[in-house]
Amino acid sequence: MPHSDRLEELVSSHSTALFRAALSVTGSRDDAEDAVQEAYLKFLEKRPKLDGQGREKAWLMRVCVNAALDRLREKKRHPTGELLDIYPAPDGETRELLESIGRLPAPERAAIHLFYYEGYSTDEIAKILRCRPGTARSTLSRARERLRRELKGELAL
Repeated sequence: MPHSDRLEELVSSHSTALFRAALSVTGSRDDAEDAVQEAYLKFLEKRPKLDGQGREKAWLMRVCVNAALDRLREKKRHPTGELLDIYPAPDGETRELLESIGRLPAPERAAIHLFYYEGYSTDEIAKILRCRPGTARSTLSRARERLRRELKGELAL
């Protein structure tokens, strides 16, 4: 299959997941869209030889999340307003949880999103975030603890 046809197939099957992951990191629709586009551009430039759909998605996810983190570093800001527009949720506890997730530091937001919304294991998250598995586990644990404490009213993020 020609590379451009493969790219079209990847875009149609993974764009939503990549966008949501990037949005969970950046909190900005524009930055998330840019990160997704950057991932696809790098796919075209690098033409990675990956076997199987799972590996291509993981490669794209890693590039996309890294591009989103780069955008955050460049702008040094953490907006959260647009996140709730993309993750529509009923009022109450679910909305409060999403708002709390949006206030977490970017690496913790990314870990929560990749684990709970995308279904990645902590070993896979470590590869995507380019850290050690133990670091990914502790980041996820720290995020869970912050969320638990904030939702109980013990901590203001």
